[in-house]
Amino acid sequence: MKIQFKPMLWPSIFSILIFAILISFGTWQVKRLFWKEALIENYLTQSQSNPITDPAELEKSSINEFKSIGILGRFIHSNEIYITGKTYEGNAGFHVITPFIMENNKIVLINRGWVSESYKNPDKRKFSLTKGLVKLKGIIRYPQKKGYFVPENDGENGFWFTIVPNQIFDFINIISKKTINDYYIDALRVGEKLTLPIGVDGKPKFRNQHLSYAITWYGLALSLLFVYFSYHASSGRLIFKKNKRNG
Repeated sequence: MKIQFKPMLWPSIFSILIFAILISFGTWQVKRLFWKEALIENYLTQSQSNPITDPAELEKSSINEFKSIGILGRFIHSNEIYITGKTYEGNAGFHVITPFIMENNKIVLINRGWVSESYKNPDKRKFSLTKGLVKLKGIIRYPQKKGYFVPENDGENGFWFTIVPNQIFDFINIISKKTINDYYIDALRVGEKLTLPIGVDGKPKFRNQHLSYAITWYGLALSLLFVYFSYHASSGRLIFKKNKRNG
């Protein structure tokens, strides 16, 4: 079989460029796939391990994210703030973020969970304003990073989009060496009965569609090759000839 191939200049340059982009996107998704699988495994390992119960342990800077905790302390309900744009089973609402004084007098932020718009005002959910000593079960979370399309936090106008402890403590005017800025805590849902705020259920909620995305990008790259060579074949620039036999 003899192949004669005369590639067109600009279609070839364009196709090579697009092919390289598609392959790079596919490879990036594969890397994201491995990262996401490791993240989920870490979540399950840390959240299902024996919880930290000693407040002194929570002062360490080397605490793993998703580590389970069980601590005693008191909420400072007067300093609640609300993360906007949160949903629960398709219903719009907010996440309630409340400072929590532990037994060692250190103050950490607690994401208590979801409330609807109608229960954002604490006066309408006085039943949720727990007084006195509280036993809290939760999961360590690192400060959230703002995405490209996520607005900046604007506490003055009541718009919070990401949980960044040092920003929140500064806004609510709790500035001292007692505040913990390296992480916050997602409160776990306790019992089967739902009460406001609705805490996390402890199950991983990470979307992992990177494999399908990678297959899509690689599939588009192969489709581009097929179109490219088919176009050249139909234009007479890609010809397959059988070798002639002597005699």
